[in-house]
Amino acid sequence: MRGQKELYELLEKLNIEFEYHEHPPLATIEDAKIHWQDYNSGRCKNIFFRNHKGDRHYLVVLEHLSQLNIKDLEKRLRQGKLSFASDLRLKKYLGVEPGSVSPFGLINDSEHHVHLFIDETLNESERLTFHPNVNTASLVVSKSDFIRFLTDVGNSYEFIKLYA
Repeated sequence: MRGQKELYELLEKLNIEFEYHEHPPLATIEDAKIHWQDYNSGRCKNIFFRNHKGDRHYLVVLEHLSQLNIKDLEKRLRQGKLSFASDLRLKKYLGVEPGSVSPFGLINDSEHHVHLFIDETLNESERLTFHPNVNTASLVVSKSDFIRFLTDVGNSYEFIKLYA
C-alpha cells in the first residue's frame, strides 16, 4: 500500500478500518474530482497555514468544493495575517510533501504544534477521504474512526464554520 508505514501501523493499532484507493498523483482538487467520484464519503481539501510570526501553524480541512474565507478565519484567530506554510514547514510539522497535505500527517507532529480546524459541514458526513500522507492514494474512514485517530495523536482540533 502507498503511504506512510507508521500511519498504517497506527490505524491497525487503533483497529480503524479503511477503504484504500490508488490513483495517479493528485495535486489539485480538479485532479481529485476525477478519481473521487465513486467514493461514498465527504471529500476533503486540506490547507496548511502559518501565522504572520511563523510560530503557530494551522491545518484547515474543508469540503473539497468549498472556498475558505481566509479573512474571516484571520479575524477569529487574532493571529494577524495567515499565509500558506512553506514546503519546509510542511515537511517539519506534518512530514509530507506539497500536494499530500492530510490530517493523517499529524502523526508526525510529536510536539502537537499544529491546530486542526475542520469545517462543520463535514460533521454531516459519515465517512471522510484523506491521503495517507502521499498523493497517489486515498483512504476512506468513518468520521467516528477519524475522531478516534485525532484523539490518539493528541493535536487540538475543532469543528467550525470555515467558508463564506
